[in-house]
Amino acid sequence: MMDNGVDVLTQEQVLNALRSVAEPATGRGLVDLKLVPNVQIHGRDVQLTIELLSPISTTREKIERDVRAALGTIGGVERIAIEWRTKVRASGGGRSDAQPIPGVKNTIAVASGKGGVGKSTVAANLAVSLAQAGAKVGLLDADVYGPSVPLMMGASEKPLMKDNKIVPLEAHGVSLMSIGFILDPTKALIWRGPLVAQLINQFLNDVNWGNLDYLVLDLPPGTGDVQLTLVQKIPIAGAVIVTTPQQVALADAVKGLKMFQEVKTPILGIVENMSGFISPSDGIRYNIFGEGGGQRTADENGVELLGQIPIEPAIGVGGDEGIPIVVAAPESASAIAFGHLAERVATQLAVQAVAKPRKPTIMLKTV
Repeated sequence: MMDNGVDVLTQEQVLNALRSVAEPATGRGLVDLKLVPNVQIHGRDVQLTIELLSPISTTREKIERDVRAALGTIGGVERIAIEWRTKVRASGGGRSDAQPIPGVKNTIAVASGKGGVGKSTVAANLAVSLAQAGAKVGLLDADVYGPSVPLMMGASEKPLMKDNKIVPLEAHGVSLMSIGFILDPTKALIWRGPLVAQLINQFLNDVNWGNLDYLVLDLPPGTGDVQLTLVQKIPIAGAVIVTTPQQVALADAVKGLKMFQEVKTPILGIVENMSGFISPSDGIRYNIFGEGGGQRTADENGVELLGQIPIEPAIGVGGDEGIPIVVAAPESASAIAFGHLAERVATQLAVQAVAKPRKPTIMLKTV
């Protein structure tokens, strides 16, 4: 006979108790979201498997506290063992008639209204941060006129072909593709729009990306052919708009944001890059390009400010040497800010995934 009059502890009792436990980022129950795929009972001991929606989760401790408290209400439970897993879900988004890339769950567009705001730096460090958290990540350099990914990620080999598919290169745990791996990087690309669109289609259809949780797209600045080709061809899970605190950059960032809204692409938020210079000698922050612009722009457009990335000399050094700062200096203020950015992006996509409308159940009336 077990304590408190409980004769036999059952899976049904455990799951019923867990129905009160919510996944913090979404507000929905763990059981409702099917995030408890395995429950095993061994006498008075309970062994659970709980799946997290994001590879970068700050809610695990809260979930564990709530789970233990909920199971404590049953009575008769002695030991509780939890195995944690991550289950990244496809979040949808973008045009409903667009064709997803096989094996890719979420496609993230990193864009800017103008050049020179550090968009490629943000894309590279975002991709590596997600990979460091255990996610399967790809990075597509779609800036065909000014590819930066080969240099920033320290990769320069020619990609191989296998089964009529291009095999991506890999660096820092991220699968990579760029026109910089194919063409002579010292020569200018002089192509008109149709040829650029054809190249982008090849990167989407003829690259063996495998199974990816996230494919980060480093887009060219502006609102041209590449952006339109991508949003028409594949469902973009969400766009990250990169800007600096300067008013001229913010004005162009809003144009890029509006373009994605017009083509029905979810906006994950704004990243304010070069958000203050941190002096390497004394650690004092100097707001060279002003301050507060990213937050104001986010508020005015009803989107989230995903992060503020400070200026540090190590960012430029790491980019030139092919070692993103989240690898080269993980304890730096910039690396920590990139980690926060990755967490917010992954969380937004997780919330978006579980918020997708469910197909209605058709009830047939018997006569």
